[in-house]
Amino acid sequence: MSQTTPHLGPDFGARDANIRCQTYSPVQRLPGVPLETFAAYWRDVHGPLCSRLPGLGYYVQFHFSRENFANLWPLPKGVARIDFPLDGAVEIGFPDADDMGAFGLASPILFGDEINVFGWDAAFFLPNGSRTFVDRQEDAIPNGPDKLHRLHVYMHGSLDAAFKDWAGKFAATLAADARVLKLRLHVPEPFDNANPQPPSPVDHHVRDDMLKLAVMEIGFETPLTARQFFEGDAFKATQEEQALHVKAMAAYLVTGVHTFVRDSTPTTAGLRGSRVAEIIERTGATNHLQPQVTSLFTRR
Repeated sequence: MSQTTPHLGPDFGARDANIRCQTYSPVQRLPGVPLETFAAYWRDVHGPLCSRLPGLGYYVQFHFSRENFANLWPLPKGVARIDFPLDGAVEIGFPDADDMGAFGLASPILFGDEINVFGWDAAFFLPNGSRTFVDRQEDAIPNGPDKLHRLHVYMHGSLDAAFKDWAGKFAATLAADARVLKLRLHVPEPFDNANPQPPSPVDHHVRDDMLKLAVMEIGFETPLTARQFFEGDAFKATQEEQALHVKAMAAYLVTGVHTFVRDSTPTTAGLRGSRVAEIIERTGATNHLQPQVTSLFTRR
Protein backbone atom coordinates (compact mmCIF):
# COMPACT_ATOMS: atom_id res chain seq x y z
CA MET A 1 0.00 0.00 0.00
CA SER A 2 1.33 3.42 -0.87
CA GLN A 3 1.89 6.01 1.82
CA THR A 4 -0.30 9.08 1.47
CA THR A 5 1.13 11.29 4.21
CA PRO A 6 4.37 13.04 3.20
CA HIS A 7 5.84 13.39 6.69
CA LEU A 8 5.51 10.56 9.18
CA GLY A 9 6.26 10.87 12.86
CA PRO A 10 8.54 8.43 14.64
CA ASP A 11 7.49 4.83 15.23
CA PHE A 12 7.39 3.92 18.93
CA GLY A 13 6.48 0.27 18.38
CA ALA A 14 9.77 -1.03 19.78
CA ARG A 15 8.72 -0.07 23.32
CA ASP A 16 6.40 -3.10 23.39
CA ALA A 17 9.24 -5.57 22.89
CA ASN A 18 9.64 -6.21 26.61
CA ILE A 19 6.10 -7.64 26.83
CA ARG A 20 7.28 -11.19 26.21
CA CYS A 21 4.21 -13.16 27.30
CA GLN A 22 0.68 -12.00 27.91
CA THR A 23 -3.05 -12.57 27.84
CA TYR A 24 -5.71 -10.82 25.80
CA SER A 25 -9.18 -10.89 27.36
CA PRO A 26 -12.45 -9.64 25.86
CA VAL A 27 -15.10 -8.83 28.47
CA GLN A 28 -18.84 -8.30 28.85
CA ARG A 29 -20.27 -6.33 31.73
CA LEU A 30 -22.51 -7.99 34.28
CA PRO A 31 -26.13 -7.91 33.03
CA GLY A 32 -28.10 -5.23 34.85
CA VAL A 33 -25.06 -3.06 35.59
CA PRO A 34 -25.40 0.32 33.81
CA LEU A 35 -22.63 1.13 31.37
CA GLU A 36 -21.50 4.16 33.38
CA THR A 37 -21.22 2.09 36.57
CA PHE A 38 -19.40 -0.70 34.77
CA ALA A 39 -16.88 1.68 33.17
CA ALA A 40 -16.23 3.51 36.44
CA TYR A 41 -15.79 0.29 38.43
CA TRP A 42 -13.52 -1.31 35.86
CA ARG A 43 -11.37 1.83 35.62
CA ASP A 44 -11.28 3.01 39.22
CA VAL A 45 -11.86 -0.06 41.40
CA HIS A 46 -10.80 -3.16 39.49
CA GLY A 47 -7.98 -1.44 37.58
CA PRO A 48 -5.96 -0.17 40.55
CA LEU A 49 -6.45 -3.50 42.34
CA CYS A 50 -4.96 -5.39 39.40
CA SER A 51 -2.14 -2.86 39.10
CA ARG A 52 -0.85 -3.65 42.60
CA LEU A 53 -0.30 -7.37 42.00
CA PRO A 54 3.31 -8.60 41.74
CA GLY A 55 4.92 -9.53 38.44
CA LEU A 56 2.71 -7.36 36.26
CA GLY A 57 4.64 -5.66 33.46
CA TYR A 58 1.86 -4.14 31.34
CA TYR A 59 -1.83 -3.55 31.85
CA VAL A 60 -4.17 -1.61 29.59
CA GLN A 61 -7.97 -1.54 29.30
CA PHE A 62 -9.75 -0.90 26.01
CA HIS A 63 -13.38 0.17 26.40
CA PHE A 64 -15.65 -0.63 23.43
CA SER A 65 -18.86 0.90 22.10
CA ARG A 66 -21.87 -1.40 21.81
CA GLU A 67 -23.85 1.23 19.91
CA ASN A 68 -21.40 2.21 17.17
CA PHE A 69 -20.67 -0.86 15.08
CA ALA A 70 -21.81 -0.01 11.54
CA ASN A 71 -19.30 0.33 8.69
CA LEU A 72 -16.28 -0.28 10.87
CA TRP A 73 -14.68 -2.94 8.65
CA PRO A 74 -15.67 -4.16 5.17
CA LEU A 75 -16.71 -7.79 5.60
CA PRO A 76 -15.19 -9.89 2.80
CA LYS A 77 -17.61 -11.89 0.70
CA GLY A 78 -18.18 -15.33 2.17
CA VAL A 79 -16.94 -14.43 5.67
CA ALA A 80 -19.49 -14.74 8.47
CA ARG A 81 -20.06 -11.97 10.98
CA ILE A 82 -19.33 -12.65 14.66
CA ASP A 83 -22.41 -11.23 16.33
CA PHE A 84 -21.26 -11.03 19.94
CA PRO A 85 -21.49 -7.74 21.88
CA LEU A 86 -18.46 -6.80 23.96
CA ASP A 87 -17.81 -3.96 26.38
CA GLY A 88 -14.05 -4.03 26.14
CA ALA A 89 -10.82 -5.98 26.25
CA VAL A 90 -7.72 -6.00 28.39
CA GLU A 91 -4.05 -6.72 27.72
CA ILE A 92 -2.05 -8.05 30.65
CA GLY A 93 1.63 -8.58 29.91
CA PHE A 94 4.77 -9.78 31.63
CA PRO A 95 8.54 -9.55 31.09
CA ASP A 96 8.87 -13.33 31.45
CA ALA A 97 7.13 -16.52 32.57
CA ASP A 98 8.40 -16.18 36.16
CA ASP A 99 6.69 -12.80 36.52
CA MET A 100 3.54 -14.25 35.02
CA GLY A 101 3.70 -17.05 37.60
CA ALA A 102 4.06 -14.55 40.45
CA PHE A 103 1.02 -12.69 39.17
CA GLY A 104 -0.92 -15.93 38.90
CA LEU A 105 -0.21 -16.87 42.51
CA ALA A 106 -1.52 -13.50 43.70
CA SER A 107 -4.45 -13.30 41.28
CA PRO A 108 -7.25 -14.93 43.36
CA ILE A 109 -7.75 -11.58 45.11
CA LEU A 110 -8.30 -10.01 41.68
CA PHE A 111 -10.47 -12.74 40.21
CA GLY A 112 -12.72 -12.64 43.25
CA ASP A 113 -13.57 -9.07 42.26
CA GLU A 114 -14.80 -10.02 38.78
CA ILE A 115 -18.27 -11.01 40.02
CA ASN A 116 -18.93 -7.34 40.81
CA VAL A 117 -18.52 -6.11 37.26
CA PHE A 118 -18.13 -8.87 34.62
CA GLY A 119 -20.78 -11.24 33.32
CA TRP A 120 -18.37 -12.96 30.93
CA ASP A 121 -14.72 -12.88 30.02
CA ALA A 122 -12.10 -15.13 28.49
CA ALA A 123 -8.31 -14.95 28.75
CA PHE A 124 -6.52 -15.92 25.53
CA PHE A 125 -2.90 -16.88 26.20
CA LEU A 126 0.02 -15.60 24.13
CA PRO A 127 3.12 -17.42 25.44
CA ASN A 128 5.38 -15.49 23.06
CA GLY A 129 3.59 -12.17 23.36
CA SER A 130 2.10 -10.08 20.57
CA ARG A 131 3.65 -7.97 17.83
CA THR A 132 3.40 -4.22 17.30
CA PHE A 133 3.95 -3.46 13.61
CA VAL A 134 3.66 0.31 13.96
CA ASP A 135 2.80 2.79 16.72
CA ARG A 136 3.01 6.49 15.95
CA GLN A 137 1.42 7.53 19.27
CA GLU A 138 4.00 9.38 21.29
CA ASP A 139 2.12 8.88 24.56
CA ALA A 140 3.13 5.50 26.00
CA ILE A 141 0.48 5.57 28.73
CA PRO A 142 -2.77 6.90 27.23
CA ASN A 143 -5.59 7.33 29.72
CA GLY A 144 -8.95 8.68 28.63
CA PRO A 145 -11.14 8.96 25.55
CA ASP A 146 -9.39 7.43 22.58
CA LYS A 147 -7.59 10.01 20.45
CA LEU A 148 -7.56 7.64 17.48
CA HIS A 149 -10.27 5.97 15.47
CA ARG A 150 -9.20 2.57 16.80
CA LEU A 151 -10.67 -0.85 16.07
CA HIS A 152 -10.14 -4.30 17.50
CA VAL A 153 -10.74 -6.68 14.60
CA TYR A 154 -11.50 -10.29 15.58
CA MET A 155 -10.61 -12.90 12.96
CA HIS A 156 -11.65 -16.54 13.47
CA GLY A 157 -9.50 -18.93 11.48
CA SER A 158 -7.60 -22.18 11.69
CA LEU A 159 -4.62 -20.79 13.67
CA ASP A 160 -2.46 -23.27 11.75
CA ALA A 161 0.93 -22.31 10.33
CA ALA A 162 -0.58 -21.05 7.07
CA PHE A 163 -3.03 -18.80 8.92
CA LYS A 164 -0.33 -17.40 11.17
CA ASP A 165 1.93 -16.71 8.21
CA TRP A 166 -0.90 -14.95 6.36
CA ALA A 167 -1.93 -12.93 9.43
CA GLY A 168 1.59 -11.59 9.86
CA LYS A 169 1.91 -10.65 6.19
CA PHE A 170 -1.58 -9.09 6.20
CA ALA A 171 -0.73 -6.99 9.23
CA ALA A 172 2.57 -5.89 7.68
CA THR A 173 0.77 -4.87 4.48
CA LEU A 174 -1.74 -2.73 6.36
CA ALA A 175 0.92 -1.22 8.64
CA ALA A 176 2.92 -0.04 5.61
CA ASP A 177 0.21 2.49 4.77
CA ALA A 178 0.87 5.92 6.28
CA ARG A 179 -2.77 6.28 7.31
CA VAL A 180 -2.38 3.41 9.77
CA LEU A 181 -1.05 5.01 12.97
CA LYS A 182 -1.21 1.93 15.18
CA LEU A 183 -1.25 -1.76 14.39
CA ARG A 184 -0.73 -4.51 16.92
CA LEU A 185 -1.44 -8.18 16.23
CA HIS A 186 -2.40 -10.84 18.77
CA VAL A 187 -2.34 -14.48 17.65
CA PRO A 188 -3.05 -16.46 20.84
CA GLU A 189 -3.33 -20.16 21.43
CA PRO A 190 -6.79 -21.65 20.78
CA PHE A 191 -9.11 -21.24 23.75
CA ASP A 192 -9.85 -24.46 25.64
CA ASN A 193 -13.38 -24.59 27.02
CA ALA A 194 -12.39 -27.67 29.04
CA ASN A 195 -9.83 -25.55 30.90
CA PRO A 196 -11.32 -22.03 30.86
CA GLN A 197 -9.28 -19.03 31.91
CA PRO A 198 -9.06 -16.92 33.99
CA PRO A 199 -9.98 -19.04 37.04
CA SER A 200 -12.64 -16.63 38.28
CA PRO A 201 -16.29 -17.25 39.25
CA VAL A 202 -17.84 -15.82 36.05
CA ASP A 203 -18.78 -17.42 32.74
CA HIS A 204 -15.80 -18.12 30.46
CA HIS A 205 -17.40 -20.34 27.81
CA VAL A 206 -16.24 -19.27 24.35
CA ARG A 207 -18.48 -19.79 21.32
CA ASP A 208 -17.23 -21.86 18.41
CA ASP A 209 -16.53 -18.93 16.10
CA MET A 210 -14.16 -17.35 18.65
CA LEU A 211 -12.22 -20.38 19.89
CA LYS A 212 -9.45 -19.91 17.32
CA LEU A 213 -9.06 -16.17 17.25
CA ALA A 214 -6.56 -13.60 16.05
CA VAL A 215 -7.09 -9.98 17.05
CA MET A 216 -5.75 -6.95 15.22
CA GLU A 217 -5.69 -3.54 16.89
CA ILE A 218 -5.64 -0.91 14.15
CA GLY A 219 -5.85 2.85 14.56
CA PHE A 220 -6.42 5.79 12.20
CA GLU A 221 -6.50 9.53 12.72
CA THR A 222 -10.24 9.82 11.99
CA PRO A 223 -13.19 7.71 10.77
CA LEU A 224 -12.88 9.52 7.43
CA THR A 225 -9.27 8.44 7.08
CA ALA A 226 -10.29 4.87 7.84
CA ARG A 227 -13.07 4.87 5.22
CA GLN A 228 -10.73 6.30 2.60
CA PHE A 229 -8.25 3.55 3.46
CA PHE A 230 -10.89 0.82 3.10
CA GLU A 231 -12.15 2.25 -0.19
CA GLY A 232 -8.69 2.21 -1.75
CA ASP A 233 -7.69 -0.36 -4.34
CA ALA A 234 -4.81 -1.66 -2.23
CA PHE A 235 -7.03 -2.63 0.71
CA LYS A 236 -9.67 -4.08 -1.60
CA ALA A 237 -6.98 -6.29 -3.08
CA THR A 238 -6.54 -7.97 0.31
CA GLN A 239 -10.17 -9.04 0.67
CA GLU A 240 -9.86 -12.20 -1.43
CA GLU A 241 -7.09 -13.51 0.83
CA GLN A 242 -9.01 -12.42 3.91
CA ALA A 243 -11.86 -14.63 2.72
CA LEU A 244 -9.47 -17.54 2.15
CA HIS A 245 -8.12 -17.50 5.70
CA VAL A 246 -10.86 -15.99 7.88
CA LYS A 247 -14.08 -17.84 8.59
CA ALA A 248 -15.78 -15.23 10.74
CA MET A 249 -14.99 -11.66 11.72
CA ALA A 250 -16.08 -8.78 13.96
CA ALA A 251 -14.86 -5.23 14.49
CA TYR A 252 -15.23 -3.28 17.74
CA LEU A 253 -14.79 0.47 18.10
CA VAL A 254 -12.58 1.57 20.99
CA THR A 255 -13.95 4.53 22.94
CA GLY A 256 -11.34 4.73 25.71
CA VAL A 257 -7.79 3.52 26.39
CA HIS A 258 -6.61 3.37 30.00
CA THR A 259 -3.05 2.34 30.85
CA PHE A 260 -2.45 1.18 34.42
CA VAL A 261 1.01 -0.43 34.24
CA ARG A 262 3.82 0.15 31.74
CA ASP A 263 7.36 -1.26 32.01
CA SER A 264 6.44 -2.97 35.31
CA THR A 265 5.61 0.39 36.91
CA PRO A 266 2.10 1.49 37.86
CA THR A 267 1.01 4.69 36.15
CA THR A 268 -0.88 7.44 37.95
CA ALA A 269 -4.05 5.64 36.82
CA GLY A 270 -2.73 2.43 38.35
CA LEU A 271 -1.93 4.11 41.64
CA ARG A 272 -4.85 6.49 41.97
CA GLY A 273 -7.57 5.38 39.57
CA SER A 274 -8.11 6.30 35.93
CA ARG A 275 -10.45 9.26 36.44
CA VAL A 276 -8.28 10.76 39.18
CA ALA A 277 -5.31 10.50 36.82
CA GLU A 278 -7.32 12.35 34.14
CA ILE A 279 -8.10 15.16 36.60
CA ILE A 280 -4.44 15.43 37.63
CA GLU A 281 -3.44 15.72 33.96
CA ARG A 282 -6.16 18.25 33.09
CA THR A 283 -5.27 20.53 36.00
CA GLY A 284 -1.53 20.17 35.49
CA ALA A 285 -1.07 19.08 39.11
CA THR A 286 2.59 18.11 38.79
CA ASN A 287 2.98 17.89 42.56
CA HIS A 288 1.01 14.63 42.42
CA LEU A 289 3.74 13.13 40.23
CA GLN A 290 6.52 13.78 42.74
CA PRO A 291 8.08 10.72 44.43
CA GLN A 292 7.13 11.93 47.91
CA VAL A 293 3.48 11.88 46.83
CA THR A 294 3.41 8.75 44.65
CA SER A 295 5.21 6.81 47.39
CA LEU A 296 2.19 7.34 49.63
CA PHE A 297 0.14 5.24 47.20
CA THR A 298 2.72 2.52 46.67
CA ARG A 299 2.41 -0.72 48.58
CA ARG A 300 5.24 -1.25 51.06
